[in-house]
Amino acid sequence: MQNIEFKAELRDMEAARTQCRVLAAQQIGTLHQTDTYFRLPDGRLKKRQAPGEPIEWIFYHRNDRVTPKMCNYTILTDDQARRRWGTESLRKWLTVRKTRELWMIDNVRVHLDHVERLGEFLEFEAIVSQQFDVKECHSAVGELRRMFAPVLGEPIAVSYCDLMQQLAEAEG
Repeated sequence: MQNIEFKAELRDMEAARTQCRVLAAQQIGTLHQTDTYFRLPDGRLKKRQAPGEPIEWIFYHRNDRVTPKMCNYTILTDDQARRRWGTESLRKWLTVRKTRELWMIDNVRVHLDHVERLGEFLEFEAIVSQQFDVKECHSAVGELRRMFAPVLGEPIAVSYCDLMQQLAEAEG
């Protein structure tokens, strides 16, 4: 699967919620997610756990840059991940805990995230499909960036795990 992603610091959570409502976004829900990251020689792997939801393993490739970028990903069940990687032998890297408000605008997932120890972020993920090609997804993300500009802080090039690693290194 593929999507076009963009992430930025979020300056005002309530204003972002208001903007979602103005745009008639559908509020899907609030999720309390724990993502455990594992080091792999190629790509990134995280085990996502959320109360009341089945465990998901998300394997993905994405360039680290501040502009919208393509992400290629596969979502696997716990059994599929165990068969593919033998999950008991994987080396745990770090854990990221977040509260995520999930909103949908057409094919774009809007994440309003509060990440423990890191702060608040907004992320757009435009899902590439037969109905929405890569060019349309880039356009949708660009338009949403414009519409949410007053609440966006600095764009973020990396994953939350990379930010958490940087924080750990800064703390010594």
